Amino acid sequence: MNAPLQDRLRGPWPLGTDPKAIEHFWADLEPGVAARLRKAQALIDNLVSTSPFLRSLMMGQPEVAAVFLEQDPQESLATICKSTDNSAFLDDVSETAKILRLARKEAALLLALCDTGNVWDVVEVTQGLSTFADAAVRAAVNALLREAHAGGKLHLPDVNDPAAGCGYVVLAMGKHGAHELNYSSDIDLIVLFDPAATVVKEDHDPGTVFIRMTKRLVALLQDLDADGHVFRTDLRLRPDPRATQVAISIEAAAHYYENLGQNWERAAYIKARPVAGDLALGAEFLDRLKPYIWRKYLDFAAIADVQSLIRQIHAVKGHGVIAVEGHNLKLGRGGIREIEFFVQTQQLIAGGRNAALRGRSTLAMLEELATAQWITAEAASDLQHCYVFLRKLEHRAQMVDDQQTHLVPKAPEAFANYAALCGYAGGEALARDLRHTLETVQKHSSRLFESADTLGGASGSLVFTGGEDDPDTLETLAGMGFRQASEVSATIRGWHFGRYAATRTRRARRDLTELMPVLLKALAQDGDADTAFLAFDRFLSKLPTGVQLFAMLKAKPALLDLLARILSMAPRLAEGLSRRPRVLEAVLEPGFFEFVPGRAQLEAATESIFAPGVSLEESMDRARVLGREQQFRVGVRVLSNTVSAEDAGEAFASIADVLIGQLLRAVEADMAAKHGIVEGARIAIIAMGKLGGREMTAGSDLDLILVYDHAEDVLQSDGQRPLAAGSYFQRLTQRFISALTAPTAEGALYDVDMRLRPSGSKGPMAVHFESFKTYHAGNAWTWEKLALTRARVVAGDVTLTAEVESAVSEFLSEPRDVVQIRKDVVEMRSLMLREHKPTSPWDIKRVRGGLVELEFIAQFLQLIHASARPEVLDSNTMFAFEALAKANLLDPETARLLLEAAHLYHRITQVLRLCVEGIYDPTTAMPGLNRAIASATGLPDVGIAESLIREHQEAAAEIFDELVGQPSAN
Repeated sequence: MNAPLQDRLRGPWPLGTDPKAIEHFWADLEPGVAARLRKAQALIDNLVSTSPFLRSLMMGQPEVAAVFLEQDPQESLATICKSTDNSAFLDDVSETAKILRLARKEAALLLALCDTGNVWDVVEVTQGLSTFADAAVRAAVNALLREAHAGGKLHLPDVNDPAAGCGYVVLAMGKHGAHELNYSSDIDLIVLFDPAATVVKEDHDPGTVFIRMTKRLVALLQDLDADGHVFRTDLRLRPDPRATQVAISIEAAAHYYENLGQNWERAAYIKARPVAGDLALGAEFLDRLKPYIWRKYLDFAAIADVQSLIRQIHAVKGHGVIAVEGHNLKLGRGGIREIEFFVQTQQLIAGGRNAALRGRSTLAMLEELATAQWITAEAASDLQHCYVFLRKLEHRAQMVDDQQTHLVPKAPEAFANYAALCGYAGGEALARDLRHTLETVQKHSSRLFESADTLGGASGSLVFTGGEDDPDTLETLAGMGFRQASEVSATIRGWHFGRYAATRTRRARRDLTELMPVLLKALAQDGDADTAFLAFDRFLSKLPTGVQLFAMLKAKPALLDLLARILSMAPRLAEGLSRRPRVLEAVLEPGFFEFVPGRAQLEAATESIFAPGVSLEESMDRARVLGREQQFRVGVRVLSNTVSAEDAGEAFASIADVLIGQLLRAVEADMAAKHGIVEGARIAIIAMGKLGGREMTAGSDLDLILVYDHAEDVLQSDGQRPLAAGSYFQRLTQRFISALTAPTAEGALYDVDMRLRPSGSKGPMAVHFESFKTYHAGNAWTWEKLALTRARVVAGDVTLTAEVESAVSEFLSEPRDVVQIRKDVVEMRSLMLREHKPTSPWDIKRVRGGLVELEFIAQFLQLIHASARPEVLDSNTMFAFEALAKANLLDPETARLLLEAAHLYHRITQVLRLCVEGIYDPTTAMPGLNRAIASATGLPDVGIAESLIREHQEAAAEIFDELVGQPSAN
């Protein structure tokens, strides 16, 4: 229809809530212009009284408004776009920027008149907005290409047609790509370039040139100055926007989409089209992506992919309660996004086989879906009418202040004003029509979504598609307890971009999407959601693959709570779990929480693993796998408070005992193969410290001594590459330590400390049995004698084991100078207090009355009484207290206090070594960890637990002072 805009106006246009604005507007106009505008007075009064933005546009350029009313709107839009295109050929890009901003104001006024005057329907309005956006982006790109040509960076074949063959293309995405821009929309762009572009001068890098040009493009379009802006510009729909540059090479983009592209990106590319730069290059790229976007076969995997996206959009039924005031017209339940998604999901399913379903227009595709009988004619018609209605209301919301809002005003006066701008004389009628529309959309979309069951777990929207935060999702995350909701959202989008190996496959990303609601809920349950989330992100970054874990968690969602607990509280367990996530399945085994495997069961489990003939390197890997799995089992029992501290210490020690024995045999076999054997060779591994006392925790290192013996007259090994006997055992010891400590493909196993051997770090690593006996018989220091009370042979030759045990018992049973021993112990304790002053009762090992003093008490009493009562000797501190009490060397009350303190300390230490690096501080710890510590003490609150610990420390310190002596920290 070719006629002046003012002749095609159709109301109604009720007045808004600011009638005084109408009076001021007309009073400020020149009489001639006012007379021309009064031909559309009812419409202008409506706009002036409802929209501050449109009022300012008409007051700023009333002559332009009059011209628009008097001309055919298509001619007016063509004139605006022509001036926009011509601006690219000015000599100064800053002049181009000024013209683009003025043109944008003219386009905004023209299209508002066409829209509110009901001259154009929604399709024509959005088409007009998109046409101007095309012209603006095209002009900006052409201007920058010419500028780069003039600056010697590019050599364009034709400066009058700068885009031709330039190797740089801008794709319009989303509503812009579909010719469906909303009134105050930003524009979503993806910028690509050909790194082999011949237009780039040889002394310039194409990537650098085009990336800088893209940054200039964004500034040219969206920087706000005295003339306003052109379009807010969003480049975050590009592949992995947090890790990629603003312009991406064609090949890199194609590789990403073909290998890592996500479902939402498939949906986004339905609407993609080249709008500026090298259009032929853009068309070629989109043609290449067709197999990625449009799957040829309609199979269950493709449907599952689409359903996973549905689950992400609507994590739970009832997302976004239908309301009117304050409702989000785009993202809320029954909103525009729901209609678009209704169309796009079915396009993705069926478009691979039916080319008619590959169009960009939402309204046209509803028609095609009905024709192809994917939806009913009723659904198509209803959703078309709803879409048109909601888009009109969306435009009106944005016209008020030129903001990209999708919210219906909530305040009564603002809502009444909005209703008038929408053509309603009262808010009740608008509310009625809007509610009916939203309910209609919900009715049809729910039929599509009803089969997309979710694991549940969230109470709102969880949308992690696209390149920007979803406001409702941020609100949901905040409600769950995430303080850094935006960072959480951005990180999850990074997972979906395949930034980690665990999320590189489509199946892994789909399963992770389905898990997201319950995963986030599990991470938030212990009170510090952000810390738990960061722990899960670190865990995910280390996983070699995510398919196994995600599938297991989908099948057994209850494991998520345990996983979250481990990740947020127990870094040692989490480290092992990231390497072998399948170990979680052990929790599902019958009887997991009923018993802890002992040494005999562990040895039986290793028989097939450490079969004869397995290489040393393979044995080391297998030991690490077995060790991590078994340590994980014990650690979970500790965290869940289903095993005593004593049983946990015994279990950790049994694991170490078995692995030490197996690796010693593997090292001996390796040495025999390379250097032969030393005739009569016998080896024994003595465990000291925590391992010797069977009091290990998750973080304990191994204090070891290797003792050897061989035939007296043998000087060397008998292999093809013989070694002197002494060198043979030194090298064997080095390899044995390496077998325990060296990081392999399966990680590390234990840290080893051999400083408790005779002469410490100055002596040989391997100790001849005779030297061991001679040293301890006459040269050992008091601290070495104390340490020897915890000696326990854990592996090696049976006969040498018996001889070592007998020798140790003999050393420990020698008569002592009690005064000298007492003096030495007090001095040692004083030195420790001076060098490592404890600052908190939670420094349970070193604080006065802590673990060190309990161990000193047990060792001191054993050392001074063993000559007369050898039955008091036991490498385990608590068993030693019991033996001393039974021998009447400790009175019952003192023994009770010491045993209670030891039990308490060990329970707490088992949890802390799993969960904390350094000293635990309950004031900064996660609430979940504080609860675990309180649970370990059997008390309801960590504050009460601290009081109990202080009581035991005070009592233990008094006992130490009484039985041993009072140390000095000065």
